[in-house]
Amino acid sequence: MPPREVPCSNPELGTWSNARACYIKAASPPPPLTDAVWSGNTTGSIYRCSASGIWSGPGSYLFWADSAPGVVPDPRVLAQQAVTQMRLRAVTIGMAPDPSPGSVGLVGLPIWLWVASPDQSTWGPNTKTASAGGYSVTATGKVTRVVWSMGDGGTVACTSTGTSYTDSFGMSASPDCGYRYPKQGTYTVTATSYWTINWSGIGESGVINQTYTSSVVVTIGELQTVVKG
Repeated sequence: MPPREVPCSNPELGTWSNARACYIKAASPPPPLTDAVWSGNTTGSIYRCSASGIWSGPGSYLFWADSAPGVVPDPRVLAQQAVTQMRLRAVTIGMAPDPSPGSVGLVGLPIWLWVASPDQSTWGPNTKTASAGGYSVTATGKVTRVVWSMGDGGTVACTSTGTSYTDSFGMSASPDCGYRYPKQGTYTVTATSYWTINWSGIGESGVINQTYTSSVVVTIGELQTVVKG
């Protein structure tokens, strides 16, 4: 019979065991100590291995074990634990003009946007492994895009960290992540980072999506021209 996917647990049959390829549950009531399945042991317990409809072997059988067979953990739970270990957080916003109080940008001039000091927790890639009962799941995540909401209804989607502005760029536009405000005002700029996290382990795999948001306030003014007569 070809491999097939089975649930990790069954309310009637017990918990799936990869080692035995069956569901395992304590026999209730257990057979007497004189039964051959005890193999002369007087401690431990008798368990039922049930595989009816799963593979071509016998539907079920009893076996002795000195302790409860290992329980296969839910890989999705371990995947989420691995994500928690990543300690992901929102990006630190880099912006020109400087969003600090007292700094003013100008209508129509280029706005530069970037992720300041990107690292494993704000940009990735970030890989962590979570384990339990001898099983493990590994997850790897990275930011696939940052959507910048500019506060005036405009948005910018950037798939890179952007380019950090320096004075040498002068009045030029950002090569990969920029904007221009058409009107003066005070705007709240929000950066939402979108993480895609791929995980695999215990015969399964999947994707977890996460978003994180940070914001700053920027003031945009108009250039005033004074005419002297």
